[in-house]
Amino acid sequence: MAKTKKSEHKTVRVRLVKSTNSCQERHRLSVKALGLRKLNSVSELKDSPSVRGLINQVSYLVRVEESA
Repeated sequence: MAKTKKSEHKTVRVRLVKSTNSCQERHRLSVKALGLRKLNSVSELKDSPSVRGLINQVSYLVRVEESA
């Protein structure tokens, strides 16, 4: 029997801490792509370069917590 490897995915928890009212439309779309809607909403995403790029683009709007 072959053992199945349980892949351990690192996740990133992202919280929207600042409103998107007075920011660029492109940044609003990035926040939406991260799965954040209202102020203080939290989204847990798989840690990948594309997600890190979105977070980096809107770093002034979100707070990041790394989790296992």
